[in-house]
Amino acid sequence: MHGEYKVQGGKLVVVDLEVSDGHIQNVLIAGDFFLEPAEALDDIRAAVEGLPAQASFEEIAAAVRAGLRPDASLIGFSAEAVAVAVRRALGGKGGWRDYDWQIIEAPAVSPAMHLALDEVLAQEVAAGRRPPTLRFWEWERPAIIIGAFQSLRNEVDLEAASARGVETVRRVTGGGAMFVEPGSTVTYSLYAPGELVRDMNFADSYAFLDAWALQALISLGIDAFYKPLNDISSSKGKIGGAAQKRFSGGAVLHHVTMAYDMDAERMVDVLRIGREKLSDKGTTSAVKRVDPLRSQTGLPREEVIRRMRETFVSMHGGLPGQITNEEYAAAEKIAREKFSSEEWLRHIP
Repeated sequence: MHGEYKVQGGKLVVVDLEVSDGHIQNVLIAGDFFLEPAEALDDIRAAVEGLPAQASFEEIAAAVRAGLRPDASLIGFSAEAVAVAVRRALGGKGGWRDYDWQIIEAPAVSPAMHLALDEVLAQEVAAGRRPPTLRFWEWERPAIIIGAFQSLRNEVDLEAASARGVETVRRVTGGGAMFVEPGSTVTYSLYAPGELVRDMNFADSYAFLDAWALQALISLGIDAFYKPLNDISSSKGKIGGAAQKRFSGGAVLHHVTMAYDMDAERMVDVLRIGREKLSDKGTTSAVKRVDPLRSQTGLPREEVIRRMRETFVSMHGGLPGQITNEEYAAAEKIAREKFSSEEWLRHIP
């Protein structure tokens, strides 16, 4: 069995091995990396030798780290790189580190373009033309984004939204309505291979795909936890919600919006459900802001996103990427023909 992994910005790691009685045998580690002392190569080989063939990425990487002599220097690769190559040799596809993630932070676009980009980038991942991707959004204008199956008139006061310059669009995923303004939320999308969640039901996959985000929030001092089915919450209340769609081509779209600092008065003026929830809670005034990320961290929004990006990279890897001209063009067409159309918006009146 043969596996290769080219470290992003680093060197190539090559692994050849056999499997006998469910365990890894006859391991050969090679590549164009640098390693001192040279004898440490035997440490790496011995650490992998005898591991169960079903060992996870984390278990393999931990074994390599534990097996290295204290003075070993790995240059251009790492224990994690060896683990990826071993997993690939074993035919394993299913762990975060089995993929070369790309992270996109692009300029603000219209609400319809954001929804179109979600569809295009997910389909590009499904087709194998794009690596698995994490994308952070920047909102160009205030908007209401309703779920795929919500009634437009039941959720949105269209007259109030129009008067306040708030655009309304409908996304392809289920769930509830969101109100966003530039700088008021942290929104991100994951475009992941279906193999990453192949053995999970929808409920389990929600928490799994956002575990890194919770870790980032915890590192910022928020006692964040996942509240089934799709809420990111804390002891001080809800922070955000997730939605998901699995495409037939084999990709998962998973996106999340978390409140950073939101104008609650404006929100309940345009969202009918907002008024009902406030009434149920006995709230008489919505003048105060909804600001869980800002108030609980005391940090600028950009710093929260930076910590999230760093946490993702430390846990799962990833390099900066960009949306291609071809992807933008495809998204513009879908935004115009689908997500900006009255037919799509009003297909559930």
